[in-house]
Amino acid sequence: MTEPVDVDSEVGALLRALQQQRDRVVETFAGLPDEVLRTPVLPSGWTYLGVVQHLALDVERFWFQFVVAGREVELSTGDQAWQVPADRPAEQVVQLYRDEAARTDEIISGTPLDAGPAAWPTEMFGDMPSRVLRRTVLHVITETAAHAGQLDAARELVDGHQWLVLTD
Repeated sequence: MTEPVDVDSEVGALLRALQQQRDRVVETFAGLPDEVLRTPVLPSGWTYLGVVQHLALDVERFWFQFVVAGREVELSTGDQAWQVPADRPAEQVVQLYRDEAARTDEIISGTPLDAGPAAWPTEMFGDMPSRVLRRTVLHVITETAAHAGQLDAARELVDGHQWLVLTD
């Protein structure tokens, strides 16, 4: 984020919690070589860069630009966001995530937390009721934290690096 967040406000607290999880995602693979960032660690087949691109496109862009703000943006389909072309530099994927996060922060900062969505994809969610911005932000914090945990575990499998060890 470029501006300090007022953590005493609810919006500020939500933005700070979300940013902490975003930072954790990127920190999990700091210093790893490009080939590791593109190699699946688990049988599911996702890669470090695939997770980051998924978070940028399927999470930040989808939930905030499309659903909350109602903007017409290019959305990925199927597992498209998880697939990072071999010729796309890792830095470009991380920058995409940062750019989408900055747009998200602007939308969250400029939208009342009780506001309903500007768009709701019933074709995807059926009868699931739409949610207000506050619930959307909490959902994205949770999803981002879950992916950060997956990336932490993958990092330990790759090179033994552990982020937070609470026992000796």
